[in-house]
Amino acid sequence: MRFVLGVLLGGGALGAYLWYVGPGAVFGRAAAVPGWAVAAVAVLVVAEATVDGVGVWASVRPLNGGLSARRSVQFAYAGDFFDVLSPAGPVSSEPIMARFFSVATETGYSEALGVRSVAKYAKSAAQLLLSVLLVSALFVGGAAPQSLLLTLAGAAVALGAVGVAIVLARDTIARVAIAAIAPVVAAISGLYRSDPHGRDAVVDAVARFRVRVAAFRDTPGLIALIAVGGLLEQLLTAGALWVALSGTDTSVALVAIVALVPLPQAASVVPVPGSLGAYDLLLAGALVATTGAPAANAAAAVLVVRTFGLGVSLAGGGVAVAFLRGWRP
Repeated sequence: MRFVLGVLLGGGALGAYLWYVGPGAVFGRAAAVPGWAVAAVAVLVVAEATVDGVGVWASVRPLNGGLSARRSVQFAYAGDFFDVLSPAGPVSSEPIMARFFSVATETGYSEALGVRSVAKYAKSAAQLLLSVLLVSALFVGGAAPQSLLLTLAGAAVALGAVGVAIVLARDTIARVAIAAIAPVVAAISGLYRSDPHGRDAVVDAVARFRVRVAAFRDTPGLIALIAVGGLLEQLLTAGALWVALSGTDTSVALVAIVALVPLPQAASVVPVPGSLGAYDLLLAGALVATTGAPAANAAAAVLVVRTFGLGVSLAGGGVAVAFLRGWRP
């Protein structure tokens, strides 16, 4: 029911936006995209989903040697699957995937969640930093509005401040987390265990989470590889959107699209499966506001890219999930 409600809300928001722009114009532009552009978008979308395996490989490397390149790609596709199907959207996909990572690497849930939390932060920070640099260059050249520069710069500062605050207040955060989680763990584990997990189990789990996070200080190369993987994803997503826009006879500078790609990721805080509606509205709106692209063309291009993106996540990701092992025999 939660999933259905989320899809209805997200789909309703998207439908309202298309109605505002003009559904006939949007679908007409999308249907007129030539075959070569559609094929190119499909290839770029698949490449973007595959490149995510770079960050997966680097992030889980500390867990008993991590995963092979092939299995890292499999887990990347599986993560995309849960990004779409998880009722709470992309925010809840990592906790779900942490279970599969822990089983595959024969470690614990806390360790897997720790390394993947670092990966998410490092990837987002790298993508946002690149966007700030590109928008700064465009602003100096008079090709980007000040509002966009301030928005991205503010997001980058906020992300950095959150990271610093977490490091400085890590002990306090750990105590608060233990106090909040321990009663929940005891209540839930009491449903299926005769001896429910107590406070000590939560303290141990939080400690193992912190150890895994702190261990990345000794492996800066892995952090750099996670960042590179995130930047490649950003470039491929921007390339797919640029091709789709070209297919609607809309000329937009690729560098501007690269700068805009991380902006709609803020939609992941909206608890809707696949950020349906929220992501599409933010991306199409940002394209119109910053590049001057016609609203119908921008919406059509986003619709084409997202159709392939969601399709690859559900189809390829579904196959990948089918071969994961969720528990130890």
